[in-house]
Amino acid sequence: MFRLETEVDKARRDLLRRRLRDTNTAVSPVLRALRGTPQERESPLHVWASDPAGDLAGGLVGHTWTTWLHVTYLWVDERHRGAGLGTLLLAEAERLATARGCRSARVETWDFQAPKFYQRHGYEVVCVIPDYPPGITEYTLTKRLEPDTGTRRAHPR
Repeated sequence: MFRLETEVDKARRDLLRRRLRDTNTAVSPVLRALRGTPQERESPLHVWASDPAGDLAGGLVGHTWTTWLHVTYLWVDERHRGAGLGTLLLAEAERLATARGCRSARVETWDFQAPKFYQRHGYEVVCVIPDYPPGITEYTLTKRLEPDTGTRRAHPR
């Protein structure tokens, strides 16, 4: 017989995470090969933009893991939307991720946010979850990143 509990327990959460990692590592040669390498851990990747007054104009928060960039948040202040700042933030994050050895990127976004923005920048929809949350559709998009050739392209405005 099992006893189920529902309280938040950080110690058990950490134990569960370690046990899942160990189980996954035992059955996956790919994950086993990552153990002990710098790519095993997530590395934060943040890009910030300030306006001339020094106020936050926008930013991108994400991380790299193995050969992937994961964009967690991308936000541009309403006053600066339409000026290409989102494109600059995303391009810089992709450049930094490529320099870290990333070959792909992923992002989740809702239907009212930016799926078309990401598609214009080469991202393809790989998953659509309707009603998540109810009345909203969530999209997962991915993109193959080009290797860094050391040359910078002009950013569209």
